[in-house]
Amino acid sequence: MDQVTVLVVEDDREANQLLAEILTERGMKVVQAFTGPDGLRLAHSEHPDLVLLDLMLPWKSGDEVLRVIRERSQVPVIVVSARETTRTKIDLLNLGADDYITKPFDIDEVVARCEATLRRVGNPNPERTVHRVRELLVDEDAHRVEIAGCAVQLTSTEFGLLAVLARNPRMVHSKSRLYSEVWEEEYGYEERTINVHMSNLRRKLREAGGHDPVRTVWGIGYTLLPQE
Repeated sequence: MDQVTVLVVEDDREANQLLAEILTERGMKVVQAFTGPDGLRLAHSEHPDLVLLDLMLPWKSGDEVLRVIRERSQVPVIVVSARETTRTKIDLLNLGADDYITKPFDIDEVVARCEATLRRVGNPNPERTVHRVRELLVDEDAHRVEIAGCAVQLTSTEFGLLAVLARNPRMVHSKSRLYSEVWEEEYGYEERTINVHMSNLRRKLREAGGHDPVRTVWGIGYTLLPQE
């Protein structure tokens, strides 16, 4: 696999340097930005594979940076911030963030979440390639989704959730199973996190294809086109 590039957008120089060092030790190329405008400039010029984004940035907030990135690209974005209210996290997920790490962060958690996110958008697997479920196409190798012939632009987390459902259509997947499959760790997130990602996924499918093939199984989780 080619060396991946991670853009770290963080105004605290010590925190920025620490993140750069631990990711470099894992074989990643790290590009550093210390302001919102610099983060956007480097996101455009460097084409990173992953962005670690602080929220409290000079001259342009992390929220604004995330909004502009999502207008241009589906690059995975992990927010790293001291803001930890549930409302803040939900708002950021709705803006298109893939994940959220609360400061002060644990180094091992940062590395694990970065590596898990990068795996979701890379590493073609010959046993998990193209899934077709009626009008829905999910190509895991190309990270491509179509519904009724229309392309659907998804974040890496939204894509990961849909891919799990598409591998076993009609199976009911619990939220804990979806979490362990997509985040690659034990279920420990707020339930609302999966709900928000799933809501965004379903909205995008409806907007592209006119209908939503995902079904909620109340009290359990989700399935794709259940048996009628």
